[in-house]
Amino acid sequence: MGQKRFENLLLETLPQPERNDLTSRMEEVVIPAGTVLYEAEQIPRHAWFITAGVASKIISMSDGRSAEVAVSSREGVIPSFQLAGGSQHGLLRCVTQTETRALRMPYAEMLKEFRRSEPLRQLVLRCVQRRSMILAQMGACNRLHNTEERLARWLLTAHDLTGAASVGLSHGFLADILGARRTTVTLAVGALRRRRLISCRRSQIQILDPEKLQGAACECYGTLRGLFQNFYG
Repeated sequence: MGQKRFENLLLETLPQPERNDLTSRMEEVVIPAGTVLYEAEQIPRHAWFITAGVASKIISMSDGRSAEVAVSSREGVIPSFQLAGGSQHGLLRCVTQTETRALRMPYAEMLKEFRRSEPLRQLVLRCVQRRSMILAQMGACNRLHNTEERLARWLLTAHDLTGAASVGLSHGFLADILGARRTTVTLAVGALRRRRLISCRRSQIQILDPEKLQGAACECYGTLRGLFQNFYG
């Protein structure tokens, strides 16, 4: 009988004895879109290994504005920075963008495993390093590129990570992710629709032509795609 696949790259890369031991204590869950996996300034309750779906790392300001600074999917564990660092409190909140499937275990138990298992620790540290690169690229993107370019980049990245041609998101949630006003997001969505790159219906955005949409995206899309590919290479 073949080994069970978990569709999470970190778990698949982990040596089989450690993987079997770890996953035997995990719970498989389906998480609705918009679910907060952990809040800023709070110790996470669970560690999550996404097997399908996408989650955003969002930072919020005192005036209520927010922006996505990182995105995670099936490549690793959420959270990873808290596991690797001295502080268990982070500045970011993590929210699922789509309905998400994951394996989870209590965070305190995961922290013990991180400290005990050298193979697991090395993979988590490599995950942190790659996610730091993604965070840096998205920080520059948010500062230097316009909303239409960033929307195209975000849709293409979500498409790559989920394999789905459409994603269900309100303009309000997109505004939070992109750090823009809803009116600005509406204008950006309208511009991509007029070019027949996407279609929208009842908060469902569908990519009509991924190759042409790349022409509307900023250069960060190609960089991020490269960072997600061969994640532990």
